[in-house]
Amino acid sequence: MELFDAIHTRQSNGNVSPDPVPRELIEKMLAAAAQAPNHHKVRPWRFVVISGAGRERLGDVFAQVLSKKKPDAPAEALTAERGKALRSPVVIVVGVDKPSGPKVLEIENVCAAACATQNLLLAAHALGLAAKWRTGSVALDPDVKAFCGFEPDQHLIGFIHVGYPLTEPAAMIRPGAEDRTVWITHSE
Repeated sequence: MELFDAIHTRQSNGNVSPDPVPRELIEKMLAAAAQAPNHHKVRPWRFVVISGAGRERLGDVFAQVLSKKKPDAPAEALTAERGKALRSPVVIVVGVDKPSGPKVLEIENVCAAACATQNLLLAAHALGLAAKWRTGSVALDPDVKAFCGFEPDQHLIGFIHVGYPLTEPAAMIRPGAEDRTVWITHSE
């Protein structure tokens, strides 16, 4: 797939088959993600690949978090919360390292991890996979972060759901950059 075509045609798609995605394809996606630019060559992204029964364990953590926040949550709500981790056969959790030195800035690490995530999404698209970047309040929860091996003060910037598409989203025309761009070409 040509680069500009991939950029302009990639869309979030959460309507995926339960069929497993081969590890080799996930590894290709992760290798592409790791090519993202990053300040001071710190490679601040962290990926946790969750599949199989691991998704059920993640779903249990989601339900526990909801139960702590809303002790009177009905069983249906807890079941729905559990099901969020089962939306796709693979969930890639993206975390961000804390700054590791005086020159390393937190915002730069977050931006680099977001770039890595975009590479991950584009790679999935190029491989014929569907992917959807999800967040929500669980991305901020210390219990969810602990399950994924992150510290409470580390950023968890997304749950990337990956699978084989069941449907293709309708073509979408996104606005260009014209209304978000200022050109400064001379000094005055």
